[in-house]
Amino acid sequence: MSPFLNLFKGEKQKVPPIWFMRQAGRYLPEYLEIRKKCQTFLELCYTPQLATTITLQPLKRFSLDAAILFSDILVVPDALGQKVFFEENKGPRLEPLSLAFFKKQLSADAFLEKIAPVYETIILTKAQLPPSKALLGFAGAPWTLALYMMGGGASRDFSKAKEEAFKNEERFSELLTYLADFVSLHLIEQVKAGVDAIQLFDTWAGLCPATHFERWVLSPTEHIVSKVRDIFPDLPIIGFPKGIGPHLKDYALQTNISALSLDASIPISWAKKELPSSLVLQGNLDPVLLVAGGQSLKDGISFLKKEMEGRSYIFNLGHGILPETLPSHVEDCIRMVKEPL
Repeated sequence: MSPFLNLFKGEKQKVPPIWFMRQAGRYLPEYLEIRKKCQTFLELCYTPQLATTITLQPLKRFSLDAAILFSDILVVPDALGQKVFFEENKGPRLEPLSLAFFKKQLSADAFLEKIAPVYETIILTKAQLPPSKALLGFAGAPWTLALYMMGGGASRDFSKAKEEAFKNEERFSELLTYLADFVSLHLIEQVKAGVDAIQLFDTWAGLCPATHFERWVLSPTEHIVSKVRDIFPDLPIIGFPKGIGPHLKDYALQTNISALSLDASIPISWAKKELPSSLVLQGNLDPVLLVAGGQSLKDGISFLKKEMEGRSYIFNLGHGILPETLPSHVEDCIRMVKEPL
């Protein structure tokens, strides 16, 4: 059995299980070689044989306890018919969604057919993964997806999308519920295909105003967790609401997640004191420490290990591995995590 999964069964681990967000990606030369085989990033996500190879690349190089499916949160809007494309070094671009006409612009008719290659990747990956390694699936949370979909891509503050949401809050809530249903379906299908756990990424949760946090972040997330647990009651579900600060307590208590992934801005001492002891914690090493390496990285790891000793804890970063990270630093990090205190 995987040390990662044993943690969710209540078994104490002397060494925290370890995986990294964005552990398969541009910092690995072998990934860059595979990337050349497809014209677009989404084509790569929808090519199961290549996506499987990429998913497994980090585990062939490093002693990690879990693989995470190689895909993207924007396969959901893409499968709903919104035009999604990626520009090199600029990130995702989407044909902007109108809040007033979103039900006419999106269609559920071909959703599962369009997104089916993702589930085939899971099947192929699971067949090649040792039983001691867990496989994580994932999806984007409705709030984050809606910002991308309405804003037409990544943004510093998503001000245009938020302005439209404020002008028609009822319609925006309808969009969030609509997305929550399809995110739930996507996650359920991933579990059916073979993932052992899932993570819900709410990358831009910190941009949600406190006055609307329950309605726009908590409620859709609770809806998703409830729908998934109706079918898979014991499934480990990790929430990653980046940048929400003290709202983490409400998020942990109301959403019924199994684990909470912490970004690098969260004081571990606060998390230990304020979050339920039954909740598995994950994170929150600053990804730049993994770039820096050396003594700074060693000190950051030692601090987390000491703080989390005796707590159900998964070692991870406060966000994804940065492209400029040296693979040797990742190897050093894993070795340090696995060394006794």
